[in-house]
Amino acid sequence: MSLRSALGSAAGAALLLLAAAPVATAAPYETVTVDPTGSIAPDGTVTLSGTYRCLGNSGAAFVSSSVSQGDPSVRHGIGGTRAVCDGMEHPWQNSGKPSSDPATPGAAWVEATVMELSSGGGLPLPRFHAVRQQEITLTES
Repeated sequence: MSLRSALGSAAGAALLLLAAAPVATAAPYETVTVDPTGSIAPDGTVTLSGTYRCLGNSGAAFVSSSVSQGDPSVRHGIGGTRAVCDGMEHPWQNSGKPSSDPATPGAAWVEATVMELSSGGGLPLPRFHAVRQQEITLTES
């Protein structure tokens, strides 16, 4: 077996393990909110914000966000913020430029997720603390 096919087999096995891994669901006291208004800077940078609360992270935790306008199947990642999962409510704010199709003022669909990369067996696996999807209004800043 060549090195390339061995690496390909290992990568395939890792993806299979990831797909088969149980995904923990968020506890009711773990939350993420999205502010009803986001902003678009003159250079096209979108800023989204809200709050989050999570408990007991043993790995790196983050608040990620995405925005969609028009076609709901096209979402643009808007930054990521390191999260502290200590049971307290914390603010989050993410900024980023959509990679294509610049954002425009008006209605937008946002998804915010608090996720931890837990390394319980060597391979980091995602643990979702909270997810929220919500319509907001983007305004020019």
